[in-house]
Order: sequence, then structure tokens, then C-alpha cells
Amino acid sequence: MQRRAVTAVLAAAVLMVTAGCTTDDGEQPDTPGSSTPSSTSGTSGTKKPEGSSSSPAAEETPPAKGSVEVVRTVAEDLDTPWGLAPLPEGGLLVSSRDKGTITRVDEETGEKTELGEVPGVAAAGEGGLLGLAVSPEYASDHMIYAYFTSASDNRIVRMLYDPEKPEGEQLGAPDTILRGIPKGTNHNGGRIAFGPDQMLYAGTGERYEGPLAQDKDSLGGKILRMTPDGQPAPGNPFDDSLVYSYGHRNVQGLAWDAKQRLWASEFGQDTWDELNQIEPGGNYGWPEAEGKGEGDKSGFVDPVEVWPVADASPSGIAIAEGSVWMAGLRGKRLWRIPLQGTKASADPQAFLEGEYGRLRTVVSAGGDKLWLVTSETDGRGSPEKGDDKILELKVT
Repeated sequence: MQRRAVTAVLAAAVLMVTAGCTTDDGEQPDTPGSSTPSSTSGTSGTKKPEGSSSSPAAEETPPAKGSVEVVRTVAEDLDTPWGLAPLPEGGLLVSSRDKGTITRVDEETGEKTELGEVPGVAAAGEGGLLGLAVSPEYASDHMIYAYFTSASDNRIVRMLYDPEKPEGEQLGAPDTILRGIPKGTNHNGGRIAFGPDQMLYAGTGERYEGPLAQDKDSLGGKILRMTPDGQPAPGNPFDDSLVYSYGHRNVQGLAWDAKQRLWASEFGQDTWDELNQIEPGGNYGWPEAEGKGEGDKSGFVDPVEVWPVADASPSGIAIAEGSVWMAGLRGKRLWRIPLQGTKASADPQAFLEGEYGRLRTVVSAGGDKLWLVTSETDGRGSPEKGDDKILELKVT
């Protein structure tokens, strides 16, 4: 197994204390950061969305300590992979952030087939072709959804996928269902996923303009919830609005547990990265608060867990075997957070530390299996032979 040198975490943590605003992996940004955290007012005017779960019944608690086994390398030599979406008939769709292409990977053989290039992608900094999702009606509509950075904004499109057409020509013309998500060199968000309610959720960033996160009229610094056509979903907490939760800095991971509760990972600034359990209409505090301790006095929703930014810089998350599994970019490790209801039942546990470099996306493969995507070719890693990769993991 290919090994990498592990970053000196303590030294990095000291540097983070004295550093200014950071990008997703702790490097200095190209644009100024947001204001220093302080407390302010909390949420108001919210209503519970249709289909949201009530207080959960007792659940089985996963063991405090788990394990990770790298079963095999599924695919190699991927260029700036970002989003990953399993197809119902088999195969994994992976986006290339910088090339703007979508490729199908045969999960058994590793064979790669390029579907085509998404028109209008303007890759720069952390922007480009980002998250992917497959329509909940895929069996009848064969639609693929993509979140990408254009020359003017971030937007979500859907495209018809026709595998019978020649390689490189299998994507239909994009239908834009949402435009106007603020774009920047960094903090573009980008994760999209269909929830158990068949609605499309999107995590967005505030492009280094912290006040956008508190502005419910802006699409930046939010988790959005919409119909497959891009309209505000029935039961959203704010009338005629896509906004599901706000006060976010840069949401990168979305996943639902067995009780259909939504979880999200989020990049911190100088101090704390976060794992949040998302409440409809909840205000998660940015830029007035970062990390725990503000909820009781300000009305903000406190994160469930936090990490020093040198240890995480979290990207995608998945839920398997009763735990959240969180990919770390600057942290170069996979975090396990065992859950009991809406809380962590034990301290987070780190795996694969430094072994595969930066980790971008993790997706459930069913049961105790995960797909894990590395991110060494994104301009901030140290690519080695075979990078980037998709790995198959077995977890407990």
C-alpha cells in the first residue's frame, strides 16, 4: 500500500492560531476573509417542512471504536475528481472539477468512459464542476444533476444521460434549474444530493463575504432545498424560499441517517471545522460564531462535533454502520463519528491518516461499504503515481 508522510499536526495547529483567514485546506486565500466571530441574535420565523421526522425512538448505539479496511483500488489516474454518484444499474459517475467532464467508472473493472463535457464550466480556484446527483426518477428520466461554477455564478443543471451514444457525446444539453448562487475564487460550496423526501439539497458557500450567510435573501452560505425542477420545496421553513438552513461558511458534505435526519460538514475559518445536524430554518452562526458555545446565548445551532482546521478541513460525508464518515482535505484522514440520535456517542476516530493524501468525497456503497475519492491533483496536494483514486472501503 502506498504510504505518505504524515503532516506534523501539532505544528500545523500552532500555525493556524496565528494565521489569517483560510481556504478549505488551511492555505492563505486569494481574497480577504470574514469578520472575527462574536455573538448576535438567532433564528426566527421558521416552520417545520413537510415530511421531517419527529423525535426519534431509541436507536442502537454503534461501538465507540470502529475499523476501516481498504478492500481495493477501484480506479486510478483521475483528474481533479470532486463529485461521485453511483448509478442504479451499476457504475460510478465522477466529475472532474478542472476539466469540466463527467466520467463513468466501472466499479468492477475500473474502466473509464467519458460521458462528455458540461458546457459553461469556468474552473478557477475552488470552483469548477463540483457535485453530482442522480435523479430519484432515473429509471424513467435518465437525468443527471450537476453543480458548477460558471463565469458569473454557481448554478445547478440537469442533463439527459444516454449511454447508447458514442463516448464523449452521452450528455444532453444542460437544463439550468437554478442560477445565481454567489461565486468566488473560494467558498463555492458544491455538494448536491437528493434526500429521502425526493427533494434536491445543495450546500453553498459565502465566497468570503460572511454577511451573505446571515442574509436569507442570498443563496450563499446556505443549505438549499428544492424540487427537481429547482423550485422552493413544499414545507420549506421560509415562505417562497429555497433556504433550508443558513449561517453557513462553506458546506461541503450532505448525508441522511436511518431516521432521515440531515447531517452536514462545514469548513471553519481559523479555529474549528464542524459537523452539524441540520434543523429546518436553523441558523448555524457564521460569521458571528465558529465552533461550539454560542448556541445557548445567541440562538445559533451548535455543531455536534468540531475539529482544528489542520486535522480536518472536511469535504464529503457518508453514513454507514451508525456512524458519520467524513473525508478530510488538509487533515488527510477519514473521520468516524459514531451517532446516538442527534449526538455523537463517542469521540471521533481517525483512519488512513496520511496514507492517501487529501480526501475529497465519501459515498455509501450500501451496508458496510464506502467509496472514497482522493484529491491530490487539485493543486494543493502532492500527486504520486496513480493519483487520483477511488477506493472501496469496508467499515465497522
